[in-house]
Amino acid sequence: MAVLREVTQALGEAVAAAGRDLNFMHICGTHEAAIARHGLRSVLPKGLRIVMGPGCPVCITPQGEIDAAIELARRGAIVATYGDLLRVPGTGGSLESCGGDVRVVQGVHKAVECAEGTDREVVFVSVGFETTAPTVAAALASDPPENFSILCCHRLVPPAMAWLLEQGEAALDGFLLPGHVCVVTGYREYEQFPVPQVVAGFEPEEVLLGLLMLTRQVGEGRAAVENAYPRAVTRDGNPRARALLAEVFEPADVEWRGFPVIPGSGLRLREPYRRYDAQERFDIRIAPTPKATACICDRVLRGVASPPDCRLFSRACTPRTPVGPCMVSHEGACRIWHQFRGDAA
Repeated sequence: MAVLREVTQALGEAVAAAGRDLNFMHICGTHEAAIARHGLRSVLPKGLRIVMGPGCPVCITPQGEIDAAIELARRGAIVATYGDLLRVPGTGGSLESCGGDVRVVQGVHKAVECAEGTDREVVFVSVGFETTAPTVAAALASDPPENFSILCCHRLVPPAMAWLLEQGEAALDGFLLPGHVCVVTGYREYEQFPVPQVVAGFEPEEVLLGLLMLTRQVGEGRAAVENAYPRAVTRDGNPRARALLAEVFEPADVEWRGFPVIPGSGLRLREPYRRYDAQERFDIRIAPTPKATACICDRVLRGVASPPDCRLFSRACTPRTPVGPCMVSHEGACRIWHQFRGDAA
């Protein structure tokens, strides 16, 4: 508690020294959960705001990819996925309601085990940022059975940050970088962005320390990448995981839910591994899908709205009856704010 009080006091002094209101974005659902669980927004000094960006991989998976997964299940494939993806709405339902053989697995290795125990086609819906993609790359590099494939829905964080900065819609003063992603990738790639950035851990003291370091950068007129999570993150990350990513995947231009197509922001399988691509195997097309509800998940993911700004929040849209993806995933801002009752978040 003494450390929290010291950091909070220093943060207030730093905001005062900056001389203006500050708006920082984090890009990690675990950061949002930590901020809400510990009520950190309630202790932030006046003039300092922290918003959530597109840091929930399930939330930014567009409806077209959900529709593709549903189509695979309807064609008779066993679709294996994380539990968070089951209720994410597509254009005509969800994986939970599609009537196909959809199985919740803890990771890609369990989906491979499923394929090894059956003659049926097994498709793993492979979502996630750079954190989960290396495990999928390792599985594909280990020669899985021929009846196994993936629907590749991975996304890369830096291109989305570049888009956010280019658009300027959220008027951001800096980023709290995703600690889990940076464990894998390091933070060298983020040095291209001319704004304050800090890699932060997930304890309340670590989140506040990250915000303090960001605020001091603004006050000092600096724009650098600083590491407040050195016990887990280095500048170059995990070389073996990065090498696996580069071997199995290559960048692709993909749509994010709430965003347009962002160049180089997704992953696709390189030619030697293309035989494990469910899109090619089943001739599935992922179509762009226009927004068709009053849900404002798109604006929440871009950091220009908070969950209570949505007239559906905790009314028509709840974890049991989600209208948008941010109410589904445990890393989604709406689900987190619903759980912790918003005011405390």
